[in-house]
Amino acid sequence: MNSTGRAGRPKASSRETLAEAACELFLERGYDATSVADITQRAGVSRSSFFNYFTSKSDVLWSGVDERIGHAITSLESLGRLATGDAVRGILLLVVRDFEPDPLALALRNAAAMGLEEELVRDTGLRLARLSTAVARAASASGVDVVRADILGAAHAAAVLSSLRVWAEHGAGQGTPEAVLLRALGTIHDLPWAD
Repeated sequence: MNSTGRAGRPKASSRETLAEAACELFLERGYDATSVADITQRAGVSRSSFFNYFTSKSDVLWSGVDERIGHAITSLESLGRLATGDAVRGILLLVVRDFEPDPLALALRNAAAMGLEEELVRDTGLRLARLSTAVARAASASGVDVVRADILGAAHAAAVLSSLRVWAEHGAGQGTPEAVLLRALGTIHDLPWAD
């Protein structure tokens, strides 16, 4: 029996195969010139397989981080009145802990070559808003006033997303995203969680 499964099919999951094909095509043709059909053809899977894993082309880049952000939001919501700055920072560190180079890291590092600068700005903004809102809600639930909660949310969310970008741009061999985030969180230490 063929150890790779069906003929022509790599051992990697369809999700990984699609992500790899998409990144190759984004580098070769640019993001805008690459269609979902191009990706599925390169990956050797059906269009419906693509949409089993991803909702859009940009989701190929963000799906791993989105899953981590989703877990963080659930954890932040569960803190309730027990939310503290340390608890929130601990949850945010999990977003980047053991983060391996992935399609997003490749895209952040090669944004110009892939023609992704505008797409990444827009998509980063969406993730920033989701994470910022979740941190602000956690702060508010613990009794922090609304303005301070919004500022804390924005600062902490920016630290997470900026850390991933800086880590990706400087190369995965230059430390971990967690170390970069710890440094970023250190820069906002003057924003106390409570009075």
